[in-house]
Amino acid sequence: MILFENSIIKLDYTPATDILDVKYPDLHLYILPEIKHSIDILVDTVKNYDVKKVLIDSTDTVMSVTAEESREIATHMAFSLASTRLQKLARLQSLDNTVETRAKSTIQYFNKSQMLPFELQNFSDRTVALAWLQS
Repeated sequence: MILFENSIIKLDYTPATDILDVKYPDLHLYILPEIKHSIDILVDTVKNYDVKKVLIDSTDTVMSVTAEESREIATHMAFSLASTRLQKLARLQSLDNTVETRAKSTIQYFNKSQMLPFELQNFSDRTVALAWLQS
């Protein structure tokens, strides 16, 4: 069931599996404040529904921001989600090499910091990602 949708983000929740499927937004400088607000809505939704598993779909994400701005958005989302009871976050890889290179660097940063209380994995296949979330 779709819990929230705007021009930036879509939150589709499946109660039977407790998985919130999130379409990751395109990253453009002129909408960064709206993206942060949409991430806050995502975090509130995870808290309100006590979601334990999130699937972030970045397959079609387009980016026209710097690496620093991209990391700032990802960090805002990850550390905001750290305040929830989230257990697992699966990310579907982007088809864009630039987006994916930046994402991998950010994920390595998160793993090194060990500040996230939930598991974070990157996947190229939706079926494998969903199986991991359900395991």
